[in-house]
Amino acid sequence: MAAEEDMSTDETKTSIENAGSHTGSDIFSIEVLQIIKEAQQQHGLRHGDFQRYRGYCSRRIKRIRKSLHFPQGDKRRVNPKKVNIETVKDVRYLHLSLFSAERAWAYSMQLKAEANTELRKKFHMLARMKKAMAYAEEFYTLCEHEKCDARTKLESQAYRFYIKGSIEFELAKWKAAMESYNNVKTIYERLGKAFTEEQQVLYLQRVAEIEPNIRYCAYNIGDSSALKDLQQMRRMAGGDMMSEELDVLLAQTREKQTATLSEVTWQGRTVPVKNEPVRLFLLSLQDSTQEVERAEGMDNKISIYESLLKQCIDAQQVLRDSLQEDQNFKSAQRGQPLEGQVSNQHYLHSYLTYIKLSKTIERNLLLIENMRSYLPGAQVEEGRKITKPQDLVRLYDIIIQNLGEIPNLNGIEDDESFKEEMTVRALGFKAFRCFYIAQSYVSARKWKEAIALYGRVLEYAQEAVDQYKRLARSSLYKAEQEHLSGLITEADGLQYSSHASAILDTEAPTEQMASLTVSNNKPLSERLEQYSEDTSVAGKKARLVKFPPDFKAIPCRPLFFDLALNHVEMPNLDAKAEQKKAASGITGAIKGWLWGGKK
Repeated sequence: MAAEEDMSTDETKTSIENAGSHTGSDIFSIEVLQIIKEAQQQHGLRHGDFQRYRGYCSRRIKRIRKSLHFPQGDKRRVNPKKVNIETVKDVRYLHLSLFSAERAWAYSMQLKAEANTELRKKFHMLARMKKAMAYAEEFYTLCEHEKCDARTKLESQAYRFYIKGSIEFELAKWKAAMESYNNVKTIYERLGKAFTEEQQVLYLQRVAEIEPNIRYCAYNIGDSSALKDLQQMRRMAGGDMMSEELDVLLAQTREKQTATLSEVTWQGRTVPVKNEPVRLFLLSLQDSTQEVERAEGMDNKISIYESLLKQCIDAQQVLRDSLQEDQNFKSAQRGQPLEGQVSNQHYLHSYLTYIKLSKTIERNLLLIENMRSYLPGAQVEEGRKITKPQDLVRLYDIIIQNLGEIPNLNGIEDDESFKEEMTVRALGFKAFRCFYIAQSYVSARKWKEAIALYGRVLEYAQEAVDQYKRLARSSLYKAEQEHLSGLITEADGLQYSSHASAILDTEAPTEQMASLTVSNNKPLSERLEQYSEDTSVAGKKARLVKFPPDFKAIPCRPLFFDLALNHVEMPNLDAKAEQKKAASGITGAIKGWLWGGKK
């Protein structure tokens, strides 16, 4: 479907596909970065679809060749024609080299994504990158001619260094890649200062894209501060495509630190960590709390949590594959009782499940904190969607469900103190859930239900506060205790407010009913003895009689029961029946003899 849309839009763009290119009498000018950025954003790269962009580049090259009458042969044979200085008589010849390089680069990026599962495709990817480099060199050579202006020369040079740096980055030539990327950065920063603000944004955006690669190269060369710079960039990236690239770079930097993490301790039990993906995830987990605290903006914080949960799921899958031969793990997956102590890897899987559930709770609490500021009655920005209390109820349901699953994890079923902590936390969140359910009833003006729910909120919250004080590790949940204390105060006031609103709502209808006049709907035949000025009687739809009439009860026909029949004794007729039978026997014999003689 996307390819069909591209082909239909390509036909309409034939007349304007040279936008960003200017041709004077003798001088060519191409805004290289603007051309390729617009093409990438409109044809797949906004969603990371490199195959779609590659197809667009092929179609654009074909159209340019057709418009220039510069084919690569005919239907019978291929006759390659290279673009050189003597050939370039139109700016579109430069577009051929540029989009040939873009096509090869897009194919290499497509193969790079596929190489994660098929390692052989990495060699094909490197070959296509070298092809892109050859076209970029050709484009740079053509632009260095005196026919092109200074801006075109600088942009072609920056494009050449960008492709060159990408190849060196994949080949782990960190120093050479860093030099190439720094050249790109220098050129684009200077170009940004020389043109308008709109064009400056485009150049600085490209600089921001290559900055993580520069810092990663510096880290591999030996700059220890580069890791902190990458983490800072990740906190600022939000949830766009750059955040995914930064996650990959951070994962690669942590691979060198995995040797220091050989075991993990949870709930008093230490287990070894053998799988590399699990080690990478645990290293990410150590830095996640500080990254969330330092991140600016809610979207950036949520993006960090989403990235961490994704890594956790991948690590769990690795452990699940390694536990296929563990009988206890198979029994746990089927919900059957376990025999003996769980293995170290099984216990590590339970630990990762606990991390996933607890981080999901933290993310939901962060979402709740953000959504509270957009509840009805708060100052909401224009165009911002108002939060309904029901939205918060759904998030609290997920939190309570996760807290209920944690004590049932394999390996910690007998830990009563840990189970008590989860139960108390769930009780506190039930109080918040009831509070927002009551808020939804208040918005519907159902005061009785709201008053009852506020009472339940006070009950749950007070019980949770009392139980928090008895916990051995109550100091870990000071923030939750403070929120519950504030909830008790707020719910108490709102309960009295709902009670007052209920009284006011009952008095208002009473006053309205006193001023109402009730019309008599009885038909005229039933109120002949009452005088009233009823104008409807003279109208076309006067109610004179009730029609159809109501059903009335009528007496039924009498039923007769023969009660004497049960007490009558019938005479015995057996003797008469025998005499009749004997007589019929003699008569039959005589009749048979007479009729037989006649025959």
